[in-house]
Amino acid sequence: MSIVLASTSPYRKILLDKLGLDFSCESPDIEEYSLLNETAQQMAERLAIQKARAVASRHQNSLVIGSDQAACFANQIIGKPKTHENAVRQLLQFSGKTVIFYTGLCVINSQTMKQRSMIDSVEVTFRDLSIEQIDKYLKAEQPYDCAGSFKCEGLGISLFTSLHGKDPNTLVGLPLIDLCDLLDEFGRPVL
Repeated sequence: MSIVLASTSPYRKILLDKLGLDFSCESPDIEEYSLLNETAQQMAERLAIQKARAVASRHQNSLVIGSDQAACFANQIIGKPKTHENAVRQLLQFSGKTVIFYTGLCVINSQTMKQRSMIDSVEVTFRDLSIEQIDKYLKAEQPYDCAGSFKCEGLGISLFTSLHGKDPNTLVGLPLIDLCDLLDEFGRPVL
């Protein structure tokens, strides 16, 4: 069976490359939004499932991997900042506080339509940040397409005092530990 990543995210592609598997990437072409009264966990899992299903419907005999991430701060879903000004606001809000990142994961066998999904999370505690530190960081990495306004795989790690979770890859957007378990369950072990 071929493996298809239901994503065009360069971050998820880099993560999946770590496993040494042959795979292709395909855009799921779904709109990402939260539903009324939906939690960050529910949103991340729902979108991961929708992405995997959308791509699975276009493939035969494939394992399709869908993933999506939602950040939660003060019981509110935090999106991608898209602009420098929004990123400054987000990071000022997070200064000295903890944000939880939920990443949904779904694997579907497109032949049988068997699917499994799950959620992993990482708690990120931010340093007390000055406006000057935030501005310097944002100008260096311009993480405007990243939920939470940072790239933890780069200079963004300097914004944190701690990370708590079972898989640091979850914070980037693809929980590889859980994915290895699911691929094994679907008969495509990594090792």
